[in-house]
Amino acid sequence: MNNLQAGFGRVNINPMMGIEIAGYYQVRRAEGILDDLEINALALSTGEKKVVLMTIDHCGVKKPIMDRIRSAAAERCGLPVESIMMSATHSHTAPKMTPGTTDPLELEYIEFVIKRAADAAQFAVDDLKPAKMGWGVGQAPRVAFVRRFRMKDGSIQTNPGVNNPDIVAPIGDVDERVNVVRFNREGAGDLVLVNFGNHPDTVGGNKISGDWPNFLRKTVEKTIDGSKCIFFNGAQGDVNHVNVHPIGGEMNDMFMDFDDVARGYAHARHIGHVVTGGVLQVYDKVQYVDVDDIQFVEREINVPSNRATAEQLPEAKRINDLYKAGRDHELPYRGMMLTTVVAEAARMVALENGPDAFDMNLTGITLGPIAMVGIPGEPFTGIGRGIKETEGYDMIMPVCLANGCEGYFPMQEAYDEGGYESRSSRFKAGVAEYIISESQKMLTELKK
Repeated sequence: MNNLQAGFGRVNINPMMGIEIAGYYQVRRAEGILDDLEINALALSTGEKKVVLMTIDHCGVKKPIMDRIRSAAAERCGLPVESIMMSATHSHTAPKMTPGTTDPLELEYIEFVIKRAADAAQFAVDDLKPAKMGWGVGQAPRVAFVRRFRMKDGSIQTNPGVNNPDIVAPIGDVDERVNVVRFNREGAGDLVLVNFGNHPDTVGGNKISGDWPNFLRKTVEKTIDGSKCIFFNGAQGDVNHVNVHPIGGEMNDMFMDFDDVARGYAHARHIGHVVTGGVLQVYDKVQYVDVDDIQFVEREINVPSNRATAEQLPEAKRINDLYKAGRDHELPYRGMMLTTVVAEAARMVALENGPDAFDMNLTGITLGPIAMVGIPGEPFTGIGRGIKETEGYDMIMPVCLANGCEGYFPMQEAYDEGGYESRSSRFKAGVAEYIISESQKMLTELKK
């Protein structure tokens, strides 16, 4: 029996100019707006049970601020906090929102976003209408690429540069599946939920943008009359848009940025178009399923921290001091390798006095035979694949940066090999495999 209702809400969260932009290890301040930043909300109900699934165009919202956002939305809608899940799309051209900040622009923006999130949630709940749900899986080829490579000198580098002659081979492969959930509503337009894993760090520069997820939403809505689209980023910790061996016109409209990464606003549009293609491959032929129950749960996990040894700390402090003094150009590194060394040093210094472990929550939501797993950071593709193998569901969608932003969750082999993600991660090796195991247990319990 199907008794599902679905509703949608959207608000604009464009910032004031001059606010600092998140996403890089260098200061950038907003000096223009390329496209709107948004909070999108999808409300789902089966009568007594409701959930509100939200996304925010942001690089990643730390738990203290995310908790305030979720609490405000829950209070406004009269729902338990556990029924509110918010995920950051991971745009690298959105404002910083730092817990404990003293920056007046950031403080003002944080309060603005909290209020707007509650608005979006309320709009979605008020918009609830009877609906039927269908699902399908499309493909988005050649827009997401492994970003970790084995080099000729035996080292592992993240984003080593386009056409770098020292590249031997990529490490791993990409999950090009586009998960699509369609909600056909009585007397209202369709709602389209899209889940795909890839870094939105395509635009660069000092202008505000929602990156390719913005183009995805707009293109889906232009193509499917009367529809509204919400995008949840997937397992994207080790993949991005950089094609190190481009062919034909694949470098059109791109430039080489400061960190040896090829970027371009028009390329963000291209990714949005291709992922939309994955949606359209299956949209008219989704498999409809009855939804007579919604389940949601948060599962606390405890993850050991990746602390430095006593021998590593002096050099880490030296590098960190140079970076903070704006003198990291004195270090013998360039491009992404400089970012890697600086990030590793910052991690070691930050954890000098602990903690020895971190508590965080995984989020599980089931809509009949469809499940979502919210992960509070940036999971590697292997985590997404592992979670998708859980038995008993028609489709499982891993969602990154959900209800928090704890950092990278690399696979065991990444720690063995090295590279930016594992060297900067606050968590010890084994974190990815632990997340897979705990997520599978959570989904199995929700199925009972």
